[in-house]
Parts: sequence; structure tokens; C-alpha cells
Amino acid sequence: MSLYTGWSHSQNIHCHQNPCWVTDDYILPASVCSLPCRTGERKKVVKGVSCCWHCERCEGYQFQASEFTCELCSYEMRPNQNRTGCQPIPIIKLEWYSPWALVPVFISVLGIITTTFVIVTFVRYNDTPIVRASGREMSYVLLTGIFLCYIVTFPMIAAPDVAVCSLRRIFLGLGMCFSYAALLTKTNRIHRIFEQGKKAVTAPRFISPASQLIITSSLISVQLLGVLVWFAADPPHTFVDYGEQRTQDPGNARGVLKCDISDLSLICSLGYSILLMVTCTVYAIKTRSVPETFNEAKPIGFTMYTTCIIWLAFIPIFFGTAQSEERVSTLLLDYENSKKFLLEI
Repeated sequence: MSLYTGWSHSQNIHCHQNPCWVTDDYILPASVCSLPCRTGERKKVVKGVSCCWHCERCEGYQFQASEFTCELCSYEMRPNQNRTGCQPIPIIKLEWYSPWALVPVFISVLGIITTTFVIVTFVRYNDTPIVRASGREMSYVLLTGIFLCYIVTFPMIAAPDVAVCSLRRIFLGLGMCFSYAALLTKTNRIHRIFEQGKKAVTAPRFISPASQLIITSSLISVQLLGVLVWFAADPPHTFVDYGEQRTQDPGNARGVLKCDISDLSLICSLGYSILLMVTCTVYAIKTRSVPETFNEAKPIGFTMYTTCIIWLAFIPIFFGTAQSEERVSTLLLDYENSKKFLLEI
């Protein structure tokens, strides 16, 4: 850029009396060292030149605190659009219209309808030889457990609050406990009957329907006692997880409303049911060679083998999933796959 009089070859303009700047826009340059910074930018003073500065935009979750400084917003906040202050991060939850919710709900509704149909059929033909031979008492307990497993889908998807979080804790492992306690009692009864038959002609103790109900109730009460201890040690409450969807772009950041159920608590809640499942599988293996006429053993064995495979696949998928809505969907689908096989017994 130079000041001259005469012809401007680049612009083809002849300057007669007034000087011309050889520029493309014909605008006289501003005689300043640094231009004012825009909103959301801080001044970074040039070393050794106190009146000159560079403008730096406040990045990430920073906002312009003063003319020369940017500061981070608090953890539950994000900068506003012009970065002059902070605003709360929007809070979201798993919605009923989300695909992660629609699929489990649809399957659960089908499962509830199917289970209800089976229960009504059993009640209608309660005194027939077929229903009696299947073990009415244990069958009702098993159907109750399957029904609870399908029902748990709805509190797992509902908006978290103290009541919903309480229902999640109660029903999370209770339905499985009902189912596997009933199956364990049945397989244990079959095992004891055939083991006793090898030694003596007398029937083993505690094989009557009343005894079976008492044993099953005792197994279920352990789960309920564990839930009561959980309630006493850590009352249910909600919290907002700002870390799960804390993206690099603050505009996309979201807080996720959750029930305060840690992975350890979840493992403990489901651990007892998994223990019952594994024990039942052991007895199913022991009774795999019973006569064909004793038709309970083989379906139970097939169900337990399949359920174990499903849960072995579920554990790494569940704990390897970061998003909470994906975790809920994975857990519910695993529940429903397990119950599908239980309904076939």
C-alpha cells in the first residue's frame, strides 16, 4: 500500500489533486493498532505494546467474564449464545416415543397379553388332570414372575421420581426371582425324587405343594429382604447426569435425569436372581436323564441353558453401553427374551 499521485494502473483511476490509496475497496485504512473485540472475545495484550492486543474467542464451556478474561461455566451450566454469561443445560429423559422405548414397550404388551391368556386358561381348567400334573402352585408362581418381568418395562421407561425409582428397585430383580425360585424348587424336587428312588422306596420329604410353596416363598423373601436393606442404606432419589451427554459443542450438551442406581447396586439386585438361575441350571443338568414320561425336566433344562447364554451375552453388552437409554433398552430386551423361553415350559 503506498500513497502517490498520478495514474493507478491497478484501478485505472487518475488522481489529480487528492492522493489515492492503491487498494481494492477505496477505503482509507483505520489508524489504530487493534480494533475492538467482539462480544464473547477477550483481549490478549501484545507483549511490550500495552495499547495493542489480539482478540481471542472464549471456547468450549467458557464465557467472557471481563474484557481480558474468559472463565468456565459451572458443571451444570453452559455459555449462552453470545458467551456473555451462562445458562442451565437442558435436562432430558427417556421418552415414550423414543425407538429405545417403543420396541421394549411393544414386546412387553405382547408378553403381558400372552401371560394373561395363559393365567386365565390355567384358572379356567384349574381342576383338570393336565393342569394338576404341571404343578399348579409352582406354575402360578412362575407365571406371576413372568408377568412382573413384563410389567417392569413401564417404571423403567417412566420419568424418574422417588416413586418410580422405588418401583424400579423393587421390581428390577423381583420378577426374575419369582421365576427362577419356582423353577429351582421344581428341578430340586425332581432331582430329590429320583435320587431317593435309587436308595429307597419311600418318598423324600418336602415334596408336597404346600412344602414347595414354602420353599419358594423363602427364596423370594431373601430378595425382598435385600431390597429393604437397600432402601434403608440408600433411600431412592433422582439425579441429573451432566457427564453422559457433555459434548464438545456446548449447544448440544444435555443433562440426563436418572434414578440413582449404580452399576454395583444393579449387579447386587440381579446377582441373587442370577445365583438362582445358575443353581437351577445345575439341577437341570442333573435331571437331564430322567424318563421321557417326566416331561418337566427337559423343557426346564433347555430353558435354563438358553437363559444362561442370553445373560452371558447381555452382561458385556450392557456394561459396554455408554448411553443410559441404550442400557435400559438392552436390559428390558434381555428380560423379555428370558421370559419368552420361560413361557414355553
